[in-house]
Amino acid sequence: MNPPLMYKLPSVPRTRDGACRKVGFELEFTGLDLDRTVRVVTTVLNGTRMHESAAACVVDVPDLGEFTVELDWDFLKKKAAQQASNQIGEWIDLLSQAATWLVPMEVVCPPIAVFDLDRLDPLIRALRDAGAKGTKDSMIAAYGVHINAEVPSMDADVVLAYLQAFSLLQWWLVDAHDVDMARRISPYVDLYSEAYLQVLFSRNSPDLTQIASDYLDHNASRNRGLDLLPLLARDHSDMVRNAVADSKIKARPAFHYRLPNCQIDSKDWSLARPWNVWWVVEELAQRPDDLNMLKKRFLSMHRPLIGVNRSGWTIWMDQWVSDHLSA
Repeated sequence: MNPPLMYKLPSVPRTRDGACRKVGFELEFTGLDLDRTVRVVTTVLNGTRMHESAAACVVDVPDLGEFTVELDWDFLKKKAAQQASNQIGEWIDLLSQAATWLVPMEVVCPPIAVFDLDRLDPLIRALRDAGAKGTKDSMIAAYGVHINAEVPSMDADVVLAYLQAFSLLQWWLVDAHDVDMARRISPYVDLYSEAYLQVLFSRNSPDLTQIASDYLDHNASRNRGLDLLPLLARDHSDMVRNAVADSKIKARPAFHYRLPNCQIDSKDWSLARPWNVWWVVEELAQRPDDLNMLKKRFLSMHRPLIGVNRSGWTIWMDQWVSDHLSA
């Protein structure tokens, strides 16, 4: 077995007030039922079962926080929540078992310090050993791994830098993650349109309200490769709620990155693999001169009616990343 892959540390590991930045992960997979998944989480992380129903369970883990294990099926979760803990209908239990192979199981990890991300590696190995299956196990699977990386600060220039860095890299990121075709054609991880990129790359020092307004004009949906709605809702909740009526939007100072596949059933795979691809966005966001150069180049490559050649830009960015961000 190869040694564990290291998690690359971002060059800005702390928030502006000096606190360690944290990262949350959401894993979607099949192959295990709710009870088996919860038993793996509690055993490996020495956790304690807390609130639970036929569709979800919260596991409290010392020093890390609360992990939520749930079937990612709103109908089942709502029906299960309507039952008292000692009166869960037998039909719901049967439905939960049947859903094991039809809808993804989801493990939502609490925010963890960037210095301690490898503490999740034993959990990934244990879930794999127990039979968890990743994205490629199903021809219709559109689930994956979500990364919720805390932003260093909510200052407009910082948010803008990350947003522009992702946008310059988004086509490259699809290839770097080898995003599964079922997920590419699904609506869940749509990329930003070129019309939005034209606006984003042309703004001169916008404030956070302008950033939010531009984003919502073009991306009034949670279904983006980089979903900015939770971050924007922290300071502009009314704007976000007026544009997107979705109770799942939880305000937090973090990016909701949705592109990576879940390859939990692949030997030696860990969360370090998708994290280390996101790390490229982290690093580009700290390079204002490079951001300006890349924005200008992207805008210069635009052609009327046909826009920017995607394959040409991706090839060029791949070489640029290799030359400048391959540490």
